[in-house]
Amino acid sequence: MPGGATRATDGPAKVALVVGGGSGHYPAFLGYVDPGLADAAVAGDVFTSPSTSAIAGVARQAQDGRGVILGYGNDAGDMLNFTAAAARLRDEGIDARLLAVADDVASAPVAQRHKRRGVAGDLLVFKVAGAAAEEGLDLDAAMALADRANAATVSFGIAFDGCTLPGEAEPLFSVQPGRMALGLGIHGEPGISTRDLLPAADLARLLLEPLLAERPAGHAGRVAVVLNGLGCTKYEELFVLWHHLTALLAKAGLQPVMPEVGEFVTSLDMAGCSLSLVWLDADLERLWCAAADTPAFRRGAVAASAAARVLRAVEGAQGIRPGSAVSVQAGRCIAGLLGDLAAALAEAEAELGAIDARAGDGDHGQGMARGSRAAADAACRAAEAGAGAATVLALAGDAWADRAGGTSGALWGAALRAWRVALTDAEALTAPRVAQGARAALAAITGMGGAQVGDKTLVDALVPFVETLEQGVGAGHALAEAWAAAAKAAQAAAAGTAQLVPRLGRARPLAEQSLGHPDAGAISLAPCARVVGERL
Repeated sequence: MPGGATRATDGPAKVALVVGGGSGHYPAFLGYVDPGLADAAVAGDVFTSPSTSAIAGVARQAQDGRGVILGYGNDAGDMLNFTAAAARLRDEGIDARLLAVADDVASAPVAQRHKRRGVAGDLLVFKVAGAAAEEGLDLDAAMALADRANAATVSFGIAFDGCTLPGEAEPLFSVQPGRMALGLGIHGEPGISTRDLLPAADLARLLLEPLLAERPAGHAGRVAVVLNGLGCTKYEELFVLWHHLTALLAKAGLQPVMPEVGEFVTSLDMAGCSLSLVWLDADLERLWCAAADTPAFRRGAVAASAAARVLRAVEGAQGIRPGSAVSVQAGRCIAGLLGDLAAALAEAEAELGAIDARAGDGDHGQGMARGSRAAADAACRAAEAGAGAATVLALAGDAWADRAGGTSGALWGAALRAWRVALTDAEALTAPRVAQGARAALAAITGMGGAQVGDKTLVDALVPFVETLEQGVGAGHALAEAWAAAAKAAQAAAAGTAQLVPRLGRARPLAEQSLGHPDAGAISLAPCARVVGERL
């Protein structure tokens, strides 16, 4: 299970700042832990959100009674898992607030700022939030300043070549020689457009102009600035670019305050850079300039910091209440179904990754393969321990969410947990109960992500699956027959997503590039439904 790191300190109680996201962005996020910035960080797999359990577990270790701010980049998978973790913490009596950094001007217009991705602005917003907490402010006051920094932060990035996931032979996207991609994401997403390479002076202007367009009316001109390398563009090249940026900033009437040039939020080995600004006011400037001493960001003098300690998440022993004989039999059937499903998704991993890479980061196949394998293993252990159908499915859902991480992990984990509500550990598995569970799973997914038919997501295939299953069961058809019809409906609907443009999630900023290609989440439902139908 993914874990993280937390400060080891005996200082006075304070609001805790816990930051995190997928791996592959170092020094984000583990490099931000220590005085003046984050109290803890949690990391998922490469470009994949940490699971709800991992986030909540690290936050429990970091908080000391004054509440916790959960900071992350505004990505669909992170949003789902951090939101669910905050709800879990609140249920335990821990006041948890969400800080979704949304600074990428290329991913949405200013009128839809809440849809923007979080990129290198993470560092600037987290720095303000961490300094506010370090001052001893209460949770409401620290959160208000963090939100103010988030609203005042803008970023724009370019890439000269894509990044390559570990173990893969080819990058997630490529840029033709002599060209560059504009407006890329940090999860390996390609840019929203390409153009010819420019000299450094013109490149500096290209980075700055989209940010100047969002200068607040009447702003005095003092700005925090970060010129960030994305992994393969090193310091000497960034310094050349900074030389040209200083003249452009002065010409625009802007005064950089303690600017930073280096690698702060990377994207594996991506060749490129990004520019971030914060439109400072007096409070934000004080917090931006405050002392910090972390592995990746040092400023001023702070009290001697204790070494961060590594947290290793340990799967707790779960007591399993035995089910009835008939429900235990159903639980074993479910475990077998999940085993077949995991085998099918392992076989489809490369294909699903390639579909996802059209307008995403290419990790959907890996996530589905990891999650389904973990779910199958957990279901098998539960079934062998004598669990009934509902318990088997619930534990499988938790394992899927924890191991897969990201958007798919959160959604499939929630779906399986919701499905189990219609089942029982005492009674036989019936077709009406299965159909009720499918409807509950759909409600859980739409409730978490807000997706509707037409948004080009998993929901586009899941809705016809659920409706067809309900119709077949309602007409008195056997479960296997009703399920087979539902699987065909899902497959047809998934193929039809090729004609849609995404309105939610990571692919939304690359809508045109997605047109003509099906949605990976919808497509991945088809083999799952088909394999279960065949076993039934």
